[in-house]
Amino acid sequence: MEDNKKHLWWQDGVIYQIYPRSFQDSNGDGIGDLQGIMQRLDYLQWLGITAIWISPIYPSPMADYGYDISDYIDIHPLFGSMTDFDRLLTEVHNRGMKLILDFVPNHTSDQHPWFLESKSSKENPKRDWYIWRDAKDDGSPPNNWLSVFGGSGWEWDEDTQQYYYHAFLKEQPDLNWRNPEVQEAMLSMMKFWLDKGVDGFRIDVMWHMIKDDKLRDNPPNHDYQQHMATYEQLLPYYSTDQPEVHDIVHKMRKLLDSYNERMMIGEIYLPIHKLVAYYGADNNGAHLPFNFQLLSLQWNAREIGAAIDQYEGSLPDQGWPNWVLGNHDQPRITSRVGLQQAKVAAMLLLTLRGTPTIYYGDELGMTDVPIPFEEVQDPQGLNMPDKNLSRDPARTPMQWDASDHSGFSQTKPWLRVDKSYKRINVEAQKNDSHSMLTFYKKLIALRQQEISLKAGNYVPVHADPQVISFIREAEGESRFLIVLNLSHKPCYFSPKNIHINGEVILATIPELEGEKVGNNINLSGDEGVIIKLEN
Repeated sequence: MEDNKKHLWWQDGVIYQIYPRSFQDSNGDGIGDLQGIMQRLDYLQWLGITAIWISPIYPSPMADYGYDISDYIDIHPLFGSMTDFDRLLTEVHNRGMKLILDFVPNHTSDQHPWFLESKSSKENPKRDWYIWRDAKDDGSPPNNWLSVFGGSGWEWDEDTQQYYYHAFLKEQPDLNWRNPEVQEAMLSMMKFWLDKGVDGFRIDVMWHMIKDDKLRDNPPNHDYQQHMATYEQLLPYYSTDQPEVHDIVHKMRKLLDSYNERMMIGEIYLPIHKLVAYYGADNNGAHLPFNFQLLSLQWNAREIGAAIDQYEGSLPDQGWPNWVLGNHDQPRITSRVGLQQAKVAAMLLLTLRGTPTIYYGDELGMTDVPIPFEEVQDPQGLNMPDKNLSRDPARTPMQWDASDHSGFSQTKPWLRVDKSYKRINVEAQKNDSHSMLTFYKKLIALRQQEISLKAGNYVPVHADPQVISFIREAEGESRFLIVLNLSHKPCYFSPKNIHINGEVILATIPELEGEKVGNNINLSGDEGVIIKLEN
């Protein structure tokens, strides 16, 4: 069994992602900022959050809303100043919480001084800091690689008569991580923030950082369908997930390990058997390669139960698991599975073994907001208008109260607030014992006070088309059975391999709490229970 040794903060805590543009506006410009986050730290502490991950706040032309960085060691004036950041970091630490910064090493903005130099001439010392190549004889791009945001991944530069590669927007040229000078420069950027006292980084598109050195064409994806993003027409075997990327991740890890208890999350959209490689040989890679299965799988018990078991079985020795239900790139969990099932999803997230990450607003049951096309901001939505791929619906302002603009801002926000905000907001839900927010708070509190739920072993019990069930246990601690009905129909749970005797201590339907249960458990549709087992 898992022993009761002390776990590190990123193993036994709860991470909360803040999309800073949409969390809290403090100065009335309609855009969230660092002082706004500071104003809401007490709320996060009340909820039980132990670590905050903030999406990019660096200077940027905002072609991709901050993921196109023009200066890695400063703060965009929209979000405030370095003084504001220093104060935020202090305030977070004063509350016993940790601060994780988003770091974007794969590409810079095309306005970054490095790229302006690189682009100035073929002879410039920084030319090789980016990926420049001659056209083919017919003038076409060097290979068939595509941009995630639509079209070719290559952009022609008339002045120097070469193409440069960009995995995302043409305003986001990819760095050449095979160049040791690039590695050294980027590690020094990370060091700047570590020296300030930042507790860790979430590394953007980690699996993109190294490309095939022969620039071979990607093969066609024979499963491509018209509704999918054009990027998916090809399988990115040569433009992503190259073996040498693990050397880069190891160098980042080595830097982090030279400080006390700093950590690294890797954004990696890969199948499990490839994802777990990012923990690194001898566990010297990313502390938490983000596990996005609950974001991408069909929401049915058999498929998700099998995926949990596959993940648990694939983790390397000492590899710590993690789970995510939502982020700034994906539709919200409530929009994917419905409000009642979102409660079941929350119970799954906060009882599985490993570190959970909550996306701001999911604790309220916030849903994707329909953004009229003339108001769309997201380049992914603008570049492929016929495919309904805008990420704006999941990035709308946090719903704080029933006042104008939901207490997010004194003025019209950068994206519209959901029309239901007068009912669905923090203030309304705080005092409602049946609300999603109250449910999240109770779940987090239970998880944090019970060692078995926070750090114990995971023992699968049952997965069928309707039900996922498992036990969490740690030596000398209370044991818990979690039973989740992932369907809308009643289910009847009678496992053959364990004897059940216990009490429901938390349920999606509060009326069940306190009920004694035996070997036959009957659940309504969209119902989940946590049962404290009698030893």
